[in-house]
Formats: sequence, C-alpha cells, structure tokens
Amino acid sequence: MYSAGLKGRTRLSNIGPGNRPQSKGNQEKNLWSSLLDSVASGKKLPEKNLLVLGGNPELQREFLETLESETSRRPQDRRRKKPPIANECALGYTYQDVLDADHDGLQISDILARLSIYLLSESSHVYSALVKPLLTSKTISETIVVLLLDWADPWSWARQVRDWVRFLKGVIVTMDDECKVTAEETMQEWQQRKRGAAYEGGTATSDAGVHIPLGQGEWDEPLGLPLCVACHGTEKIEALEKDHGWREEEFDFSLQYLRTVLLKRTSPDKSRLRR
Repeated sequence: MYSAGLKGRTRLSNIGPGNRPQSKGNQEKNLWSSLLDSVASGKKLPEKNLLVLGGNPELQREFLETLESETSRRPQDRRRKKPPIANECALGYTYQDVLDADHDGLQISDILARLSIYLLSESSHVYSALVKPLLTSKTISETIVVLLLDWADPWSWARQVRDWVRFLKGVIVTMDDECKVTAEETMQEWQQRKRGAAYEGGTATSDAGVHIPLGQGEWDEPLGLPLCVACHGTEKIEALEKDHGWREEEFDFSLQYLRTVLLKRTSPDKSRLRR
C-alpha cells in the first residue's frame, strides 16, 4: 500500500506546468488565436492613399459619395455599412474598400484593396505638419493628390490652385532626402510611362524604342507628386450659363488653364480633369 501510494505521488510530481493537460476551453482559445493570427497575417490588403485638398466638408462628402458610387456598382455593395467620415476640423479621414466586381455575394475575400482618404479644406501652412507624415518613402508612390474645385465658384479656381500648389511645395521642401528621392523616382516613372505608352484610341504604338517626346511646357515645374483636379458639381454649369452668361469659350478657357497647370507640374497621364 505504501509503495503504491509512493508511486502515485511520484507520478503526480512529474506533472508540472509545462506538462499539464490543457482544458477544452484553453484548447479552443488557442485554436481561435491561431486562426485569427493566420487570417490577420494572410489578409494584408494593399493600401492606396488619396489626399483630397480643397472644398468645404459638405462638398468633400458629396465628392466621396460620387467616388463610392463609381467603385461600388453592385446593389449589394451599396447596402454595406459606410465608414464614418471625420472631416469637420483640421485633417479629416475616411476610407473606402475596393471590391471585386466579379463576385455576386460580398465576402471578405471580395475586398481587393483599401483606399485611405485624407481630407483638408484649408491651405494654410499651419496644416503642413499634419500632411507631412502622410508622405513617406513607402507611401509616396501609393499616393495621389486631388484638388477639389466647385463649379459654383469657378472664378476662384486660379487662386485656389495657386494656394494649394504653394502648400504642397512647402510640404515637399521639408521632406527628408529619402522621401525626395522617392518622389523624384515616382515622377520619372510616370514620365517614362507617358513617353513610352500608346495613346488610348490613337494611332501611336507602344513598341519598344518608340518614345513620345514631351510637349512644350510639360514638366517645367514638376511637383513631385501625382496630381489631378476634380471639378465637382456639374449640375451647377446650367446656372453659370443662365445667370452669368457663360458660353463654351469661358468653359474651355477655365479647363485649359487647369490642364496647363497640371502639365507643368505632374505627369500628363495623371493630369485628368473630372467634370
């Protein structure tokens, strides 16, 4: 009896913290932790950044709704819960998921990428400290800047574009050398893409060795970031025609001014006007 009890005590003494059998609850917890970790590490979505400059908070929200309606064409996509938009003060933020349009049902796997959207209404230099951290050597090549203009006030476009270009220059000049090199490489990539690619719907070819020379005025003052302009509120064009007597000449002049600014400072492939 004594010997049996001793053996029992000996067996118990060999069961330490490292050899203790796990309970069913602990096993399930570890299983779920392992699954969640694997999903988190295996589902790292590509991220792109959109820096929207200009417009008041209301105009920015209207622009984002238009942007979302174009990226979410399926009815089930539009029924998804929209992420909040925080743009009432200083630097705003929201995001949109880029979905796979080939799937009928919405699953996590349908999300192809995430678009992080930063919004700034005022071009004061005091906000440059908020924008600078967004432009790093890793994010510059994944970022595009959108100048948001309103058709309700086209006669102020020249001043707004001037102020925002100055603002961006003020941010870029304070970047470290690594970021500046990345910005230059990104612009060179867009420049080479323009010179070597075929015109869409045109007669030019994309054969190797065929390069389209830059036109007069292109890249005279490169900014260092892809830049485009969104002219929002096309429903207000009719009011310009009726109330202010605008004709085709005035519209062409305004848009040509914007094209000239964009061609001087950014890749022509990215200098697109949204109407």
